[in-house]
Amino acid sequence: MEYLIEKEREFFLQTYKRLPIIVDYAKGTKIYDIYGNEYLDFLGGIAVNVVGHSHPEVISAIEDQIHRYMHLSNYFYQDVQINYASRFLEVTKYDKLFFTNSGTEANEGALKIVRRWGNQRQKNKVISFAGGFHGRTYGSLSLMDKPQYKELMDPFLDGISIVEYNDIQSFKKVVGFDTAGVFLEFLQGEGGLRKVSQEFVDELWELKSKYNFLVVADEVQSCMFRTGKLFAFEHYNVVPDVVTVAKGFGGGLPLGAILVQSHLKDIFERGMHGTTFGGNPVACAAGLATFNVLYPKMIPQILEVSEYLWKRLTEVQNKFPSKVLEVRGIGLMCGLLLNFEAIRLVEKLLEFKIIANATARNVLRLVPPLVITIEDVDKFILGLENALSKV
Repeated sequence: MEYLIEKEREFFLQTYKRLPIIVDYAKGTKIYDIYGNEYLDFLGGIAVNVVGHSHPEVISAIEDQIHRYMHLSNYFYQDVQINYASRFLEVTKYDKLFFTNSGTEANEGALKIVRRWGNQRQKNKVISFAGGFHGRTYGSLSLMDKPQYKELMDPFLDGISIVEYNDIQSFKKVVGFDTAGVFLEFLQGEGGLRKVSQEFVDELWELKSKYNFLVVADEVQSCMFRTGKLFAFEHYNVVPDVVTVAKGFGGGLPLGAILVQSHLKDIFERGMHGTTFGGNPVACAAGLATFNVLYPKMIPQILEVSEYLWKRLTEVQNKFPSKVLEVRGIGLMCGLLLNFEAIRLVEKLLEFKIIANATARNVLRLVPPLVITIEDVDKFILGLENALSKV
């Protein structure tokens, strides 16, 4: 183990704080290291492995597509791309999509859409929110206020205002007729699993009607029924103009997308936007198989298990009121607000062979595979209580 860790330090830029686990294989909701230890995975590749690891239907779809072709470029019509786009769009209120490789690329493309639409109307201001996370590329970073991701990397894009999340008065101070678009996570992942309030959304849509701007919903982490619905915004009875997705959308392979309503279906002219690898056929095959596993047959199970997890997490909060301040999130994108740094609990959970994640300094983030069972939840809660008692 030490040999491989040293090799990683030798060959890689040291940007990750890796868990001290060298993985041998993973299956279902479990990860196995090279020593045969079994870990219960409540991180799910950071909300990517929505149907668990090595799901047989996803593996079969990948193998079938690999034997047909692995890559052609977007100069060709490809049935696997069209089939996934058709299947996904038919259960949404969106007219067209553009495949990307990742969430940050989806947000970059969405930013281009907002700027182009706005410039056609003499609007160029973009508004986003504190605590948001939209990716690591320059447009995405420009929408964020996290200094640890941006230090000494400026200058960033201008014309962007970042205001307090859920603070309508702060928003009103910067919004106007020059506003082209607003980027919003209805449920912040990196921001500590905070959800936007219904009151804020109602006010936002009133101001949208007044000032005529686009709303982009960043659903990169919260898509694919993680909250019990396909998108987190569906809990608020609104329909954003643009939606960005990734993570679980590719079923474990790199794939994202930008979805647009019909009034934006012609926003790009031919050649104005593109990608070499976006919509890779193998990734599309994996994504389509994943979507078909989930929808519609797994939705009742997701709702049942998430309700049970929340019940058990509330019990944990009641048992450790001085350590657990709040249960946060929606569905299976949830976690605990702690009165100490969450990394301490993450490290202690590893001793009990449970994998979770810390975010926003003092929040334990839980984004497990959506195929977790009641038994998995009980095992997790047992480990969580043991860890909390020792941290």
